[in-house]
Amino acid sequence: MRLGTEAALARVVNVFGAAKPHHAYLFANRRANRMKVLVHDGIGVWLAARRLNAGKFSWPLGGTSTQSLTRVQLDALVLGLPWQRLGEAGIIRTI
Repeated sequence: MRLGTEAALARVVNVFGAAKPHHAYLFANRRANRMKVLVHDGIGVWLAARRLNAGKFSWPLGGTSTQSLTRVQLDALVLGLPWQRLGEAGIIRTI
């Protein structure tokens, strides 16, 4: 979590080959209570940090390096909410 903007951007380029415009790249600590978000807005990049005082961020299982999220899911993740239950995954089809 000591990464600055340049180091985070370098890690994104090393892992994904490039930082794509209008994409966000999230980094978390081992305890999952801190997160940094690197965003390429099409003009430049910016880095934001968030720390939860209680609880943990909910990360996908399986150790995959990429995960596509909708805007609503990303907003929920940043707030520390269970983002996996939003969108299609949260639809109730039977009673």
